[in-house]
Amino acid sequence: MTKALSRVLWAHVACLSLWPVSLQAGAPDPAANFQACKEGRPSCDRSRLTLSELTEVARADHSRNVSDCRTASASCDPSRLTPTEAIALAVAAHDRNVSSCTDGIGACDLSLLTAAEARDVAAARRERRVADCRDGIGACDESALTDGERVATAVAARERMVSDCREGVGDCDHAQLTRPEERDVALADRRRNLTDCMNGWDGCDPSKLGQQEAVEVDLALRTRNMAECWAGGDGCDYSFLSASEASALAAAERKRNYSACVEGRGHCDRSRLTPAEAAAIPAAPGVASAARLP
Repeated sequence: MTKALSRVLWAHVACLSLWPVSLQAGAPDPAANFQACKEGRPSCDRSRLTLSELTEVARADHSRNVSDCRTASASCDPSRLTPTEAIALAVAAHDRNVSSCTDGIGACDLSLLTAAEARDVAAARRERRVADCRDGIGACDESALTDGERVATAVAARERMVSDCREGVGDCDHAQLTRPEERDVALADRRRNLTDCMNGWDGCDPSKLGQQEAVEVDLALRTRNMAECWAGGDGCDYSFLSASEASALAAAERKRNYSACVEGRGHCDRSRLTPAEAAAIPAAPGVASAARLP
């Protein structure tokens, strides 16, 4: 420990030891109070600390202040720093400002930069502007670009437009597409529409389907609908079922209903049982009681 830091800590201890002792009824646990003091919580009662605890709390207070100063917190008290800590803080603050100016993130004070740092920051800012122009981010001031940068920006913008056309997003200017690009875009659009139709998505346009594609989409629709009907889902459309599918579904439902009536679990509709099935299954207590009512 440096002599300067030792003097700071003992100064805190000397001040804290002057606090009056007040042992009130129902005071918190000493260990909990000690922990609260080390963490700087409002519930801390420093008057209940021992001399060794006051020393440790002062050390924790000092460490917390150093941390607050390094993170530029409003609670930082620079006057409590040792000369060595103050120098380290100044170095960290300078580096943080250089980083903020270079990255364009956070508060930047250009007046605190050295001449070399100012040149580096200016170069980084220009590179960001060029990259933003090339990537189509924000407004681009092409007058600030070199001839080569303007060409690269135009090439990137066209590639972005062609990609948007293929993906079906953004604004696609078909007039700017070459014939091969137009064919690629048309093929991508057709494939995307087929996928939408096969999955029953809103983007499907049946008029764009070929004859074989329409057959595949119809099969996928019927398969998906049959699965929904088997599961008893709300999306089942019975009008899409073929005669054999409707017959198989009805047979499965009759079997399910019979099992529900036999086991007494699930929805049972006795009116759908055959006379032989109904006779073989005892009536439920509620049904028998209802039959005896006048």
